[in-house]
Amino acid sequence: MDRDSGPRVPEQRSPAPSEVVVDLRFSVLGPVRAWRGGEALPSGSPQQRALLAALLLRDGRTATAAELIDAIWGEDPPSQALAAVRTYASRLRKILTANALVSESGGYAIRVRRECLDLFVAQELAASAEKARAAGDRNQARAQIDKSLGLWDGEALANVPGPYAENQRARLDEWRLQLLETRLELDLESGCHAEAVSELTALTAAHPLRERLRELLMLALYRSGRQAEALAVYADTRRLLAEELGVDPRAELSQLQQRILRADEELTAPDETQTPAPRVTQPAQLPATVPDFTGRTSFVRELSARLCAPEGSVMAVSALAGIGGVGKTTLAVHVAHEARPQFPDGQLYTDLQGAGNRAAEPVAVLGSFLRALGLADSAIPDTLDERAALYRSTLAERKILVLLDNARDAAQIRPLLPGTPGSAALITSRVRMVDLAGAHLVDLDVMSPEEALQLFTRIVGEERVPAEREAALDVVAACGFLPLAIRIAASRLAARRTWTVSVLAAKLADERRRLDELQAGDLAVKATFELGYGQLEPEQARAFRLLGLADGPDISLAAAAATLALPPQTTEDLLEALVDTSLLESAAPGRYRYHDLVRLYARSCTERDERPEETEGALSRLLDFYLATVTRVYAIERPGDRLPDHLAPTEHQGLSFAGRHEALDWLYTEAHCVLAFAQQSLVGGRLRRAVDLLWAAKDLAESGANSKQYASASRAALAASRSVGDARARGRAHTVLSSVHLMAGRYAEADEQAEQAARYARRADDPAPVFWTNNDRGIIATNQGRHTDAERYLRQAIQDSRADENGAGEASALCNLSRLYLFMGNKEPAIDLARQGLEILDRHGLTMRLANAHYTLGVALTEAGRHEEALEQLHDALDGFEANRQRLWEGTTYFRIAQAHLSALRAGRAAQHAEQALAIGFIGGDQMRARVLITLGRALSTLGQADRARACWQEALTLHEQQGSAEAEEVRGLLDPLSAV
Repeated sequence: MDRDSGPRVPEQRSPAPSEVVVDLRFSVLGPVRAWRGGEALPSGSPQQRALLAALLLRDGRTATAAELIDAIWGEDPPSQALAAVRTYASRLRKILTANALVSESGGYAIRVRRECLDLFVAQELAASAEKARAAGDRNQARAQIDKSLGLWDGEALANVPGPYAENQRARLDEWRLQLLETRLELDLESGCHAEAVSELTALTAAHPLRERLRELLMLALYRSGRQAEALAVYADTRRLLAEELGVDPRAELSQLQQRILRADEELTAPDETQTPAPRVTQPAQLPATVPDFTGRTSFVRELSARLCAPEGSVMAVSALAGIGGVGKTTLAVHVAHEARPQFPDGQLYTDLQGAGNRAAEPVAVLGSFLRALGLADSAIPDTLDERAALYRSTLAERKILVLLDNARDAAQIRPLLPGTPGSAALITSRVRMVDLAGAHLVDLDVMSPEEALQLFTRIVGEERVPAEREAALDVVAACGFLPLAIRIAASRLAARRTWTVSVLAAKLADERRRLDELQAGDLAVKATFELGYGQLEPEQARAFRLLGLADGPDISLAAAAATLALPPQTTEDLLEALVDTSLLESAAPGRYRYHDLVRLYARSCTERDERPEETEGALSRLLDFYLATVTRVYAIERPGDRLPDHLAPTEHQGLSFAGRHEALDWLYTEAHCVLAFAQQSLVGGRLRRAVDLLWAAKDLAESGANSKQYASASRAALAASRSVGDARARGRAHTVLSSVHLMAGRYAEADEQAEQAARYARRADDPAPVFWTNNDRGIIATNQGRHTDAERYLRQAIQDSRADENGAGEASALCNLSRLYLFMGNKEPAIDLARQGLEILDRHGLTMRLANAHYTLGVALTEAGRHEEALEQLHDALDGFEANRQRLWEGTTYFRIAQAHLSALRAGRAAQHAEQALAIGFIGGDQMRARVLITLGRALSTLGQADRARACWQEALTLHEQQGSAEAEEVRGLLDPLSAV
């Protein structure tokens, strides 16, 4: 091959514009790879890559099948070689699109523009360098050769098999060495002889028989004032050539030795009196990407598209922000490696250590970058502004990717940004760079459960995880789906072959030990969080600690202000500062949340750094806030109800509301937080207030969505009050739990709880639970058929309510007595009692309980056969329950509407409303479900759908039998005639 011609490839053929595919890119100066836009494409098996390489190197010319077989397998192809070539071509066509790989004349060709293949770009750059050199522009020539060399990514055609690839690989490697020699010649011509010695030393060691490199090394040493070493290189070369090849050095090398011996003046560096031109190099400073990089597909695509976008008038800047350990650096390094072909002039990297106490100074980083770009120390100015200006000048007209990892803030990185389009910057930081003009901001969240499990499996091994998939899911969930935590946990398991995944899951299940378990070697989740915490101002650190105390999915701004005892505006400033440092997340406007592991870390900081009285004060203030606010909601919903007067007093105020809708919005928005914190607060001096919080929030028990959480908190309240022997709290806890069982239709359990509530209320001289227990026991006895007991309880409840001037309580007891009279067959008195309850509620403006009264009157009117009046009352009840978001009561009302329609012989409408009841749910649990199914079955039977009716009744019978209900006989009576048929 001629020295300056580049590697010989077949005659070039430029495809017609209509034939080319412009969005594809390929590389052969390294592994054979393909991209579409910013997306890497699979290149398949080694033989498939060999086919792709052979076609790419033909520059659009067609290769016959025989030529391709010879290229891939040489003289000993397999028997199915032709079929294999066709298969590989078919797969490539699917990957690249049909108009990129075409079949013609019994062969194949790839139609892409020359600038889409790195080899052709490298050739054009080398040709441009020769022109610049011939014109005397050494700097331009040097820059173009650097760009050409920068396109190499390791050995050309790496790991591609076949004789053709082997031959081309040797040619390309030889050409690369020639380019290196040309570049080093230019260095010496530019006076950079001292800088060239190190590289030439390494190259001569790698290629000991290459005499041109030895010659350049001798010249560089001589010009550096090291004449003896230059002559020693010649002596070493002469001995090596004699021993290895049995020849003498070539004439040029011998002549150079003689010229050095006589100190030939023409060997001195040109323009020695002038300042040497800066040597511009192609830095490749990116850290290695992790081999088990997992997921993040959308982020990779988004960032790659941003970095690799066509050049415009603005330099591309992307800034990733996120909590420590979320994988910002891993993602950024992966994306940077993917984008390398777009930045042939090099890639710069630095860890700015912004999360620590000693963040890197921009002036020092610029000095490091300038040296990496080839400038001598003597050419680098001292001040930040001068270095930044020189840095931007050096990068002008070049394509450099700058990865600034772990930045402290925007001020730290502004001097480090390139100044012209073509280059790009990728930044990672725990702080959102909202003040970095023009930056594309990306907030990196934790992994999805699927990605987390995939990463865990890749590290632990495919043979260990699938058999314990559920335990593995528990592990990644305990890690909060945080990549660093998953990597640590998986690495610990991988290093302990005797452990099972279940063993690791059990260790991580203990929240108090979890952060200690998540460390391996120099990796530790706690240490990662410690860096961010250490950067906080004292008030920010206090807020971080105290707000992590409360259980619950998140916390509102108002609740946070109460916890911290600060004004809302001051609190918001602190919380937004924590969001900016990624120690807190903004779940929605005015709402904030911790990552699970960050919350554990915050609590550990509280134990270590906070005074116990301050911790208890914060929790007490938050409990007061919730209790006062929930009580206000209760009072708005039930004006005249005396329960708020019997609840524990609070020292701190809650929120005020403009009306009932605003109050209900708050209650159901805060439901999970209120119930979680109530359960958390069942300790010490907060026990009574926590139990009262549950009692005041009883609407949540009837909402459907929060029923299970409310029941769980109620059981915890009873256990806590029992353990400390607090009779007052225990009586109220029994009262709350009685209502829970009653709504679920568990009448025996509800009655037992109500009896206990009355006993402990009397022991504590606490009159508040008495009315509620009598009222509940009346409802229970009614449903159990104990009519005498039911009337006694309910009349006592009416008497107690009147004595307490509790209109809502009196109305509730009257409506329940109405239901009892219906069971006893006293329909007209039942209607009268329901109307009395309705009038009391209407007089007091008790809109929420008014729906219950309409419901009771509707049921009574249905039993009396006054169907249209009944439906009017039931629809009024339905509107009230919907307005008050009592979902289970909505479902129960739909059931009653179905009964009214069925009684009025409108079977179709009855079936429709019964189905709505089943879809929504209802008060009364399985026993009520059985009743709904009976009604649905009756409607379906009337409509001629006997088989479906039988299925409904069969399920109803099963439910009644499980409950031991006497109503089972009724269902058997329905099924018997169908069985006979």
